[in-house]
Amino acid sequence: MRTRLLAAVASLSLLTACTAVAADDAALRPVSVILDWTPNTNHSGLYLAQARGYFADAGIDLTIVEPGDTSGLQLLAAGKADFAFSVAEGLVPAREQGAEVVSVATVIQHNTSSLISLTESGITRPRDLAGHSYGSYGSELEEALIRTLVECDGGDPDAVELTPLSSDDFRIGLTEHQFDAAWVFDAWDTIRLGQIDGLDVSTIPFIEHTDCIPDWYTPLVATSQQHLDDDPELVRDFLAALTHGYEDAIAEPQAAADAIHGAAPEIDEELLALSAQWLAPRYTDDPEHWGVQEAKVWDDFVGFLQDHDLADPGFDTDAAWTDDYLPVD
Repeated sequence: MRTRLLAAVASLSLLTACTAVAADDAALRPVSVILDWTPNTNHSGLYLAQARGYFADAGIDLTIVEPGDTSGLQLLAAGKADFAFSVAEGLVPAREQGAEVVSVATVIQHNTSSLISLTESGITRPRDLAGHSYGSYGSELEEALIRTLVECDGGDPDAVELTPLSSDDFRIGLTEHQFDAAWVFDAWDTIRLGQIDGLDVSTIPFIEHTDCIPDWYTPLVATSQQHLDDDPELVRDFLAALTHGYEDAIAEPQAAADAIHGAAPEIDEELLALSAQWLAPRYTDDPEHWGVQEAKVWDDFVGFLQDHDLADPGFDTDAAWTDDYLPVD
């Protein structure tokens, strides 16, 4: 369940005060990280690192805060949080609006989004969406991606019916024929629909169509430019502990699932286990270098945004991300 922002900020203040009183914790630096969504396996390295004491070992007293009414990037820019899980499609407009936020690590190496449909619909490739309804979140980026995918595959993007999503319950939406296809995240929604709910589904992974649309980082870990300038060692210490957590999640997916379940026992254990197992080899192409971003990925994504008038032509892509604070061998 999402936490109300004011309550989250109040809890951070209380925890900070308690930390100051405790002699054993006097040397620990209070650090807050805002999630981009409720706890899930995208956050497995974070929860595993916390459960195994890696943040404490790095001199950090970590508080994990679920999202509220204000985005994590806004909280970073306002100095109300230290780190935030976010997405590239959120960070670019945030910077354009004046938020000095910077991506310092990618959580997953490549995009794990897909278009999902019931197999009976016959949608197996992007052009098959023509003549079908697509459950839309209503974002301009989403429409640009769908239209580009369909047209690039030889289909008519104008023949795709965009149907506003009434909820994020894709099972009901698909089985009650509210829409024929929707954008989902394979590590969570596809596993839940196909392996937990038992639906016969087909997917069109975005990563299989990078000849038409870009790859991009979602999720990523961001901090403020002020943190990078004023306390670079804290950023390095946080990322070192977080990296250790994700390295463990890659090697021990069940332990990652258990760590999340320990913090959020309301989540289905089978879904967590299957999702953690699926994500383990996808967090990074190189298990010894989690979090590394590539200039080409950022350049191609921002270029796509610019081509569709979704980013300013003068956007400074190089300033939006850095790998300089990740652990060095």
